[in-house]
Amino acid sequence: MSAEEERRLARVALTWLAEPGTRAVHHLVERHGPVATLDLLLDGGSPDGWLHTTVAARSAAGDARAVAAEALERAERLGARLVTPDDEEWPAQVAGLATLRLPDVSRRVDGETAPPLCFWVRGSWPLGEALDRSVAVVGARAATGYGQHVATELGYGLAERDWTVVSGGAFGIDAAAHRGALTAGGLTVAVLACGLDRPYPMGNTALFDRIAETGLLVSEWPPGAEPLRPRFLIRNRVIAVGTRGTVLVEAAARSGATQTARRAIHANRVAMVVPGPVTSAMSVGAHEFLREHPDKARLVTGVAHVLEEVGRIGADLAPLARGPQRATDALDDDARSLLEALPRRGAMGVDRLSARAGVDVRTALRKLSLLEELSMVVRRDDGYALAPPAKLKRAAAETSGRAGT
Repeated sequence: MSAEEERRLARVALTWLAEPGTRAVHHLVERHGPVATLDLLLDGGSPDGWLHTTVAARSAAGDARAVAAEALERAERLGARLVTPDDEEWPAQVAGLATLRLPDVSRRVDGETAPPLCFWVRGSWPLGEALDRSVAVVGARAATGYGQHVATELGYGLAERDWTVVSGGAFGIDAAAHRGALTAGGLTVAVLACGLDRPYPMGNTALFDRIAETGLLVSEWPPGAEPLRPRFLIRNRVIAVGTRGTVLVEAAARSGATQTARRAIHANRVAMVVPGPVTSAMSVGAHEFLREHPDKARLVTGVAHVLEEVGRIGADLAPLARGPQRATDALDDDARSLLEALPRRGAMGVDRLSARAGVDVRTALRKLSLLEELSMVVRRDDGYALAPPAKLKRAAAETSGRAGT
């Protein structure tokens, strides 16, 4: 076995001995390398009491190196590959997990947020390239029709603009975002909390197969690993830090999706929230997240807003929200005053009209000529009158760029 193969095997074995994200293991690997760290832990030399107990318990269930070798063979049969920091396709941005610290940590899973030791990947795209220009879209499993519609639109719009859509493959918002990206013919990545050979939930098996054909399935756990509850939060740190920003579409009061957005904020990534109906239980968590992080969380309502937050400065600004354009929008104050002064029925002479509008006669004549040219007024023997409604509708399309003369 070559030195490189030994290092790869050791990384797999370490991920089996201790859950991904374990800081003590990360620090040991950084200091001694994966092979020496594996030897140290197997010899009972862990500096952490909890880690020592975990390694001893796992070692009692099997030989770590043998388990790792079997996982590599299983992945090869599956058509998956192992990606480590030594590979060119390693996503450099996950190094940001080394400095991620969540405040008020009471659970071990919230404290163990170290960078991954390796990834298992199924799909042909290079992992680093796929995540380089990516946005996470996450939310409730029990999503409403509103939430699924928004997530699908976001997935489609982002993929259509050559952004990778990243999510967790779950029911509800995750699946809707993935499907939106697939429908647009774009790239989507599902980051799983279990082995690639047993993607969860099983009801999304067909979706996972579609993602693997054109995008990527990614996991830190070796083939055969079960989707245990804590692993979803461990997985979420990769979704939050491996992308440029996270969009929270819907989340109930207690939701793992809000934890993904929380990790994004504390890793200095962009956290965005789509507002929902205040009467919807599926938006309570999203709205509370906005209230808890008013200076960091951004409210977004569509793809344009998301791109403004994660895109290039000055190149991806969202257009301002505007109402429908009216025929009078391009008129100056004098022309608008004259138009408003005209009676709804009948005509009015210039002298009386100019007095009613508060403009001098000379200005009134000039502006009335303009309004006549724009088909907004008509000239009669007894003065000026408003144009018939049909002419006013045609005028709406002709005013731009002409009324300021």
